[in-house]
Amino acid sequence: MIANVEVAVEKIVKEIPIDEVVEALINEYRRRLIRYSMTDEFMRKKYGMTFDQFESGNVVKERKFSWDVESDAMEWEHALEGVRYVEHKLKDVEGPGLCLA
Repeated sequence: MIANVEVAVEKIVKEIPIDEVVEALINEYRRRLIRYSMTDEFMRKKYGMTFDQFESGNVVKERKFSWDVESDAMEWEHALEGVRYVEHKLKDVEGPGLCLA
């Protein structure tokens, strides 16, 4: 199985210019960043506060641990972690150390 993956990767590297691969990766990270940011914005409007305020105010407990609020809390936290991760990865990929020539 690993040998098949290595052959596939080698084929991709030979046939697709690296700048196209990097551009596709950057576009995917930007798409994710937009999706995560939209989730954060939606939740901010829905609850009228930031996630930190939501957590420190113990809104989940305050709303009697309803599934909707707990589900929102998990989705919101996931979105914020996603923003941090994607921003970090974008810095890696777009960083000044990347040489495509």
